[in-house]
Amino acid sequence: MKKTTGTDRSKTAHWRPATRAVRAGTWRSEHGETSEALFLTSGYTYDDAATVAARFAGEAEGMTYSRLQNPTVAMLEERIAMLEGAQACRAQASGMAAMTTALLCQLETGDHVVAARAAFGSCRWLVDNLLPKWGIQTTVIDGRDNAAWEAAIRKNTKVFFFETPANPTLDIVDLEAVCSLAKAHGITTVVDNAFATASLQRPMEFGADVVAYSATKLMDGQGRVLAGAVCGSDEFINEVLLPFQRNTGPSCAPFNAWVVLKGLETLDLRAHRQSANAMEVGRFVEERVPHILHPGLASHPQHDLAARQMDAFGTIFAFTLDGGREQAYRVLDALELIDLSNNIGDAKSLMCHPASTTHASMSAEARAEMGVHEGLLRINIGLEDPADLIEDLDQAFAKAGL
Repeated sequence: MKKTTGTDRSKTAHWRPATRAVRAGTWRSEHGETSEALFLTSGYTYDDAATVAARFAGEAEGMTYSRLQNPTVAMLEERIAMLEGAQACRAQASGMAAMTTALLCQLETGDHVVAARAAFGSCRWLVDNLLPKWGIQTTVIDGRDNAAWEAAIRKNTKVFFFETPANPTLDIVDLEAVCSLAKAHGITTVVDNAFATASLQRPMEFGADVVAYSATKLMDGQGRVLAGAVCGSDEFINEVLLPFQRNTGPSCAPFNAWVVLKGLETLDLRAHRQSANAMEVGRFVEERVPHILHPGLASHPQHDLAARQMDAFGTIFAFTLDGGREQAYRVLDALELIDLSNNIGDAKSLMCHPASTTHASMSAEARAEMGVHEGLLRINIGLEDPADLIEDLDQAFAKAGL
């Protein structure tokens, strides 16, 4: 199988993001297929025993086992790395596999992690439960407060871990300030960029060391498969992360990688169109609810910061109702077009109640600390006509007494 792009960066580095999303990392076999080939194989055969030995010793290029390399997965990895502006990428089985691998591959007992308090529920579970269980100290702070990051640093601080925009409160972390602080203290920044993807925000341009993804979300974009990715330097990916992944096995399935490859071809179009739709729907919602969390609106306290580090404001926003869970449920139950679902990044509009779904595993105290109130609803705006979405929300709000 011959690689025709993706390996010689001197020939592809000038490509713009939209071109990279369609062309980067494309390998073609002797058949010259236009669509990336799907290699559903667990193993590979070899011409002779010496070739096998050389590949397993790392002395020769080539596939050995699909837990380690697969042509379809490798194409996805090259494409995501080029979109991100990273030297390397490793695909993962899911978004949480990506987050877990990005952290555990570089941490050991006695290390310290500083994490932003606003995060996906399972990411907070890693910080609050898994890492301490293994003797890794953690401190949770308000990620919006630059001074809080500095104040939390200890002699053994190894990692800053945060998501921006954050799930589901849309907190924004100052990428440049926090990443600069981390570099000054020899701390590795791990940024969850799933809400934006490289189409809307590129943390490495602001100094981030590692960027992790749930590719299940916007990258796939149609709610079909689970996948994740971790991007970083060649040294981090190949010398720090790869040994962990090789021996623990959170590998991305070839079929899932192929689906995400197809999703990436339309990522830029979808992300910007859905972001524009989310702005239009957000302006309507702002007039009907007590409190809205949308970084694209001037009412968001970090709107200016979001505008500086994002190309567009994303497909997702949240809002809070004074009537708590009861009123939130009334809105959800009255929806006719928008689906009830805890997924995000989909081409279909979806809404959920985070306190009883994505963040249900957290204690009530932890949810309150990060702003996940009983009246909070999170909405992912899709590719439908925003006028239809507004009509659906209008009638649901009316039935809920808004």
